[in-house]
Order: sequence, then structure tokens, then C-alpha cells
Amino acid sequence: MAIIIRLDRILVERKMKLNELAEKIGISNVNLSNLKTGKVRAIRFSTLDAICKTLNCQPGDILEYVYSNYKDEDI
Repeated sequence: MAIIIRLDRILVERKMKLNELAEKIGISNVNLSNLKTGKVRAIRFSTLDAICKTLNCQPGDILEYVYSNYKDEDI
């Protein structure tokens, strides 16, 4: 996938644990963990908004695009 989730890096910078963030934004630890490890294929804007507000960051601090040569048919 060409989108990389950098949530773990921001959490370390903010000295916050995953379960603390999950509690503050009202999402389950499992769902947030799946997001952190890149096991999800989508994120709701409302979830991204809550994460950015809580961590005082921009979406680009969490999401990174890496160019890839794959075609949509390869997915």
C-alpha cells in the first residue's frame, strides 16, 4: 500500500500510550491498534480529526504517501 501510517511515531513524540489516545477519542483499542499497524484500508475523517485534535498534529504527520509502481489490478 502506498499510504503509510505514522501514528506510532507521533505517539512517542507526544509521550502518549495507544490506550490513552483510544480513551480520549472514544475508539476501541483494537480499532486504533489496527490503524497504527496499517491493517485498515480506510479511516473516517471524524476519527482522523479526533486524533489530530488530541495529538495537536496535522493529518500529514500521521499519514505518509510513498510512491509505488503497482497497478490497481495488482491489489
